[in-house]
Amino acid sequence: MAKVKSVYVCQNCGSESAKWIGRCNSCGEWNTYVEQKISKGPARSTSVRKDSYVVPKNLNEVQSDQVTRIDLRNGEFNRVLGGGIVPGSLILIGGEPGIGKSTLALQVALRIDKNTLYVSGEESPQQLKMRAERLGGGSGQCQVLAETSLQVILTQMEQVKPQLLIIDSIQTLYSEEIESAPGTISQVRDCAAQLLRVAKETHIPMILIGHINKEGSIAGPKVLEHIVDTVLQFEGDTHHFYRILRANKNRFGSTSEIGVFEMTGQGLREIVNPSELLINQQPADLSGSAIAANVEGVRPILIEVQALVSTAVYGTPQRTSTGFDTRRLSMLLAVLEKRASFKLASKDVFINIAGGIRVDDPAIDLAVISAILSSTVDIPIDPYTCFAGEVGLSGEIRPVTRIDQRLGEADKLGMKRILMPAFNKKRIDPSRFNLEIVEVNRVQEIPKYLFG
Repeated sequence: MAKVKSVYVCQNCGSESAKWIGRCNSCGEWNTYVEQKISKGPARSTSVRKDSYVVPKNLNEVQSDQVTRIDLRNGEFNRVLGGGIVPGSLILIGGEPGIGKSTLALQVALRIDKNTLYVSGEESPQQLKMRAERLGGGSGQCQVLAETSLQVILTQMEQVKPQLLIIDSIQTLYSEEIESAPGTISQVRDCAAQLLRVAKETHIPMILIGHINKEGSIAGPKVLEHIVDTVLQFEGDTHHFYRILRANKNRFGSTSEIGVFEMTGQGLREIVNPSELLINQQPADLSGSAIAANVEGVRPILIEVQALVSTAVYGTPQRTSTGFDTRRLSMLLAVLEKRASFKLASKDVFINIAGGIRVDDPAIDLAVISAILSSTVDIPIDPYTCFAGEVGLSGEIRPVTRIDQRLGEADKLGMKRILMPAFNKKRIDPSRFNLEIVEVNRVQEIPKYLFG
């Protein structure tokens, strides 16, 4: 007979304890331990299998077959994955509720020319049909299954033999071998591990949709992100139309690529040239706006940085940013006060990246400082001027990467002047671009070039 014992598992971080405790020693959360039954069967055989998958081989003897990726008929999705989905891979997509995870997965199932099994634990087949009609329908190779039992899903996979499996979502699945509720740490971990085993044995690619917690990270144990091959984060504000698909982990491609989508009434639309949409065509007499030549992965994007500087109404000045790191904003304000003698200690400073996207490229520093200066003196910046440069603590303008792509994008969108580090100008041929290139070495020089 199998021995049954109890263990208490934290539903926030997955830590285990032999008895119930009120506060988790690992993550510090209260009342998160839940009792779970664990059945320990007889010990497994230790005999060594003699097939090619178990016997070790010299790495030089392993044949490297060229893997043919599956085209998802979605250029932005393919870009983030590295050119398409690899057979046998496990992909996890996470994001805020209502951001468009299920819409993106269903669009792929409808457009791809493969036998697809869409498993939904949250919607009925009738609801999926209504959403598919709103998205424009598609090929008749998409089969839907409203089921949450992992054993039933695996049985249906053997009968249907799909070429792509989509699970919406992993938190709704449960395995009959685990005595706990769906969505618990043990259920999510065990279901993901079994799906991984099936994916590697059958070479069927799988897309898993995951919920996120209040901190914004994917819910469940961290081991879930270690099990899968690719972790994609669907970002964006539900009050804006634009969505960013970003790779946090990718075993078969780069993690620096992003995909840009626009949410419409007919689903997600790919944005081929996001620069034209992220630059607001506003009047030229408004201060506090600067255009930054940003790079996400290998894609150059021009974005609009907005700043508002006003006298602090309350005792403590506010430092607020949307789409930009608040700690980096505090550093840039300190550099302006120390190196350029702009007194901002008693001012409220607000920064916004237009379009509701988030940027991490340090080359945006020069545009942020320029927008702050423009709002401080209430003088608008020429709308045909853009910026690219990182600001150091001593006030120097440091060089940035991929300067050729930034200049090419600015030239294509009709910009006439760009402020950039002097070091980068030595590495380019200015005659290739129809731009006036202005060298900037120090923060103190920026007001002279902006306002004369």
